[in-house]
Amino acid sequence: MTFTLIESPSRLNAPTLHRLPNGLTIVAEQMPVEAVNLSLWLGVGSAVETDEINGMAHFLEHMIFKGTARLQSGEFEQKIEQRGAVTNAATSQDYTHYYITTAPQDFAALAPHQIEVVLNAAIPDVAFERERSVVLEEIRRSEDNPRRRTFYRSMEAAFDRLAYRRPVLGPAAVIENLQPQQMRDFHSTWYRPQSVTAAVVGNLPVERLIAIVAEGFEAAQSCGSRAVAPAKLPDASPEAPFTQITRYEYIDDSLQQARLVMMWRVPGMAELQQTYALDVLSSVLGRGRTARMVRDLREDRGLVSSISVSNMTYTQQGVFYISAQLPSENLAIVEAAIAQHVGSLQTELVSEDELERVRTLVANRYVFGNETPSDRAGLYGYYQAVIGDLAPAIDYPLHIQSLSTADLQAAAQQYLSPDAYSVVTLKPSEK
Repeated sequence: MTFTLIESPSRLNAPTLHRLPNGLTIVAEQMPVEAVNLSLWLGVGSAVETDEINGMAHFLEHMIFKGTARLQSGEFEQKIEQRGAVTNAATSQDYTHYYITTAPQDFAALAPHQIEVVLNAAIPDVAFERERSVVLEEIRRSEDNPRRRTFYRSMEAAFDRLAYRRPVLGPAAVIENLQPQQMRDFHSTWYRPQSVTAAVVGNLPVERLIAIVAEGFEAAQSCGSRAVAPAKLPDASPEAPFTQITRYEYIDDSLQQARLVMMWRVPGMAELQQTYALDVLSSVLGRGRTARMVRDLREDRGLVSSISVSNMTYTQQGVFYISAQLPSENLAIVEAAIAQHVGSLQTELVSEDELERVRTLVANRYVFGNETPSDRAGLYGYYQAVIGDLAPAIDYPLHIQSLSTADLQAAAQQYLSPDAYSVVTLKPSEK
């Protein structure tokens, strides 16, 4: 085997990258913690779906655990639990992620089962119908959740065309009409070794970690179904920035307080270099009690119950997202105050003290987020699967450290207009 050690300026990280002839990418690292995490990342989420099958990727995540030709439904979980290991999965717009965490001495026995269920899911008809009810209940619960409802409304307002405007779970009307064969076709199209990044971190030698994963994929492929060529990806070119203020207003009787969301279309992971300054600006405005808008709108003036700021970076485009919970009578004044704060980023340099606070936050969060095998496997798997490059996963703190106050001002001037954004309000009905 030939390995590539990724050069890292950080002593925390020293992953090895290895690619197999079948297209599988393995990222491995030995870590002196008595556990091993195997994370299988596919750059396949709800964004690759058409409207007619919206929710398929998430539904398939459920069905992965319903057995293969070699493992009966429930047998995989039984084997995991018998050895005290854990497993779980998640689906997003841009990826699907499956993982197990085991003791080092159990990894060679359990990893092949994880790979088997992901690559060779049987998707039986009876289990499909049973799990459909589970997914529909999950959709119902999400629609009953005010935070999720607010987010769904906001994504519909943030994008006109890109698939990020749709919920990952899909609408109930679509899930009710999906057929098992459609899911088998989706699985055979996208769940192939060349679509997978296997990130494996734990207390075994790197060569051993890679060999176990490689052998597991070889065994799974030997009895798997024939893969078909990938489907054509939907149009994912970024949408133009807002040119004016667009408003969406809703009445939500379940709310006790109003919700206010303001959004700007910004670069995503495909333009990663453009996202770092926006990450810092989101922290300057909304991370921690001393952040500008938290201090002003919540701590000093008491206009909001909560306020948060995120720079959400999907693959093809991002959303600079400001969200507040507040009394309905404060909506206008809070929106104006937020726009004023955003405008000040264009006209006044962020102070060196504010920038240094964010640098410290990022450095500490990076250290804290590297403490376990699952932390590191998740970091490596996400970046390799979504953008095909490990370096940004390791170098993120350096990029933040290198930014100047002038860089932050330039980003605000380019992407964050106080006069052009999308705003969503949800208000309780007047009683």
